[in-house]
Amino acid sequence: QGSFKRQVEVGRVVLVNHGADAGKLAVIIDIVDHNRALIDGPTTGVARQALSFRRMVLTPIVLKNLPRNIGQGALKKAIEKADIVAAWNKTAWAKKIEQRKIRASLSDFDRFKLRKLQNKRRFAVAPAVKAAAKKQ
Repeated sequence: QGSFKRQVEVGRVVLVNHGADAGKLAVIIDIVDHNRALIDGPTTGVARQALSFRRMVLTPIVLKNLPRNIGQGALKKAIEKADIVAAWNKTAWAKKIEQRKIRASLSDFDRFKLRKLQNKRRFAVAPAVKAAAKKQ
Protein backbone atom coordinates (compact mmCIF):
# COMPACT_ATOMS: atom_id res chain seq x y z
CA GLN A 1 0.00 0.00 0.00
CA GLY A 2 2.88 2.39 0.65
CA SER A 3 2.15 6.05 1.24
CA PHE A 4 -1.25 6.01 -0.46
CA LYS A 5 -3.97 5.77 2.16
CA ARG A 6 -7.02 5.75 -0.12
CA GLN A 7 -7.04 3.48 -3.13
CA VAL A 8 -9.64 3.25 -5.85
CA GLU A 9 -11.45 -0.01 -5.15
CA VAL A 10 -14.92 -1.49 -5.34
CA GLY A 11 -16.71 -0.59 -2.12
CA ARG A 12 -14.84 2.67 -1.53
CA VAL A 13 -17.16 5.45 -0.38
CA VAL A 14 -16.67 8.68 -2.33
CA LEU A 15 -17.81 12.26 -1.90
CA VAL A 16 -19.06 13.79 -5.15
CA ASN A 17 -17.54 17.27 -5.45
CA HIS A 18 -18.93 18.51 -8.77
CA GLY A 19 -22.28 18.68 -10.54
CA ALA A 20 -25.84 18.20 -9.37
CA ASP A 21 -24.84 15.61 -6.75
CA ALA A 22 -22.06 17.71 -5.20
CA GLY A 23 -21.72 17.08 -1.48
CA LYS A 24 -23.41 13.66 -1.58
CA LEU A 25 -21.93 10.27 -0.72
CA ALA A 26 -21.79 7.36 -3.14
CA VAL A 27 -20.03 4.00 -3.41
CA ILE A 28 -17.75 2.78 -6.20
CA ILE A 29 -19.39 -0.35 -7.59
CA ASP A 30 -17.15 -0.88 -10.61
CA ILE A 31 -14.07 0.66 -12.19
CA VAL A 32 -14.65 1.64 -15.83
CA ASP A 33 -11.10 2.70 -16.75
CA HIS A 34 -8.24 4.68 -15.24
CA ASN A 35 -10.29 7.90 -15.42
CA ARG A 36 -13.82 6.84 -14.41
CA ALA A 37 -15.71 4.64 -12.02
CA LEU A 38 -19.31 3.47 -11.82
CA ILE A 39 -20.83 4.89 -8.65
CA ASP A 40 -24.18 4.53 -6.94
CA GLY A 41 -25.72 6.11 -3.86
CA PRO A 42 -29.16 4.62 -3.25
CA THR A 43 -29.44 6.08 0.26
CA THR A 44 -28.17 9.57 -0.63
CA GLY A 45 -29.96 10.11 -3.93
CA VAL A 46 -26.99 9.70 -6.26
CA ALA A 47 -28.08 7.89 -9.43
CA ARG A 48 -25.96 5.06 -10.82
CA GLN A 49 -23.53 6.70 -13.22
CA ALA A 50 -20.01 6.63 -14.58
CA LEU A 51 -18.19 9.52 -12.95
CA SER A 52 -14.71 10.88 -13.52
CA PHE A 53 -12.27 10.61 -10.62
CA ARG A 54 -11.77 14.36 -10.95
CA ARG A 55 -15.38 14.88 -9.89
CA MET A 56 -15.15 12.81 -6.71
CA VAL A 57 -12.98 12.56 -3.62
CA LEU A 58 -12.12 9.20 -2.06
CA THR A 59 -13.02 8.92 1.62
CA PRO A 60 -11.30 6.61 4.12
CA ILE A 61 -14.51 4.54 4.46
CA VAL A 62 -14.71 1.21 2.59
CA LEU A 63 -17.49 -1.39 2.32
CA LYS A 64 -15.58 -4.66 2.56
CA ASN A 65 -16.30 -7.67 0.31
CA LEU A 66 -18.66 -5.80 -2.00
CA PRO A 67 -19.13 -7.63 -5.34
CA ARG A 68 -18.70 -5.73 -8.60
CA ASN A 69 -21.88 -4.32 -10.17
CA ILE A 70 -23.98 -5.04 -7.10
CA GLY A 71 -27.69 -4.27 -7.47
CA GLN A 72 -29.25 -1.21 -5.88
CA GLY A 73 -31.29 -3.14 -3.32
CA ALA A 74 -28.35 -5.18 -2.09
CA LEU A 75 -26.12 -2.09 -2.05
CA LYS A 76 -28.69 -0.19 0.00
CA LYS A 77 -28.83 -3.04 2.54
CA ALA A 78 -25.02 -3.17 2.73
CA ILE A 79 -24.81 0.60 3.28
CA GLU A 80 -27.47 0.52 6.00
CA LYS A 81 -25.90 -2.52 7.68
CA ALA A 82 -22.47 -0.84 7.79
CA ASP A 83 -24.10 2.47 8.82
CA ILE A 84 -21.98 4.40 6.34
CA VAL A 85 -23.77 7.74 6.72
CA ALA A 86 -23.27 7.72 10.50
CA ALA A 87 -19.62 6.73 10.06
CA TRP A 88 -19.17 9.63 7.63
CA ASN A 89 -20.90 12.09 9.97
CA LYS A 90 -18.45 11.14 12.75
CA THR A 91 -15.39 12.10 10.68
CA ALA A 92 -13.65 15.44 11.18
CA TRP A 93 -13.98 16.03 7.44
CA ALA A 94 -17.79 15.86 7.55
CA LYS A 95 -17.91 18.03 10.66
CA LYS A 96 -15.73 20.63 8.97
CA ILE A 97 -18.02 20.70 5.91
CA GLU A 98 -21.07 21.10 8.16
CA GLN A 99 -19.34 23.88 10.11
CA ARG A 100 -18.57 25.68 6.83
CA LYS A 101 -22.26 25.50 5.83
CA ILE A 102 -23.34 26.90 9.20
CA ARG A 103 -20.79 29.73 9.04
CA ALA A 104 -21.84 30.61 5.48
CA SER A 105 -25.48 30.92 6.56
CA LEU A 106 -24.77 33.35 9.42
CA SER A 107 -26.21 36.83 9.18
CA ASP A 108 -24.22 39.96 9.98
CA PHE A 109 -25.73 40.09 13.46
CA ASP A 110 -24.96 36.39 14.05
CA ARG A 111 -21.32 37.04 13.13
CA PHE A 112 -21.29 39.98 15.54
CA LYS A 113 -22.67 37.82 18.38
CA LEU A 114 -20.13 35.09 17.58
CA ARG A 115 -17.28 37.63 17.75
CA LYS A 116 -18.52 38.88 21.13
CA LEU A 117 -18.64 35.32 22.49
CA GLN A 118 -15.12 34.64 21.19
CA ASN A 119 -13.88 37.78 22.96
CA LYS A 120 -15.62 36.73 26.18
CA ARG A 121 -13.98 33.30 25.97
CA ARG A 122 -10.57 34.83 25.28
CA PHE A 123 -10.79 37.16 28.29
CA ALA A 124 -11.85 34.24 30.52
CA VAL A 125 -9.17 31.79 29.34
CA ALA A 126 -6.12 34.07 29.05
CA PRO A 127 -5.84 34.96 32.78
CA ALA A 128 -6.30 31.30 33.75
CA VAL A 129 -3.51 30.26 31.39
CA LYS A 130 -1.28 33.03 32.73
CA ALA A 131 -1.95 31.95 36.33
CA ALA A 132 -1.22 28.31 35.50
CA ALA A 133 2.05 29.31 33.82
CA LYS A 134 3.05 31.37 36.88
CA LYS A 135 2.57 28.37 39.21
CA GLN A 136 5.02 26.25 37.22
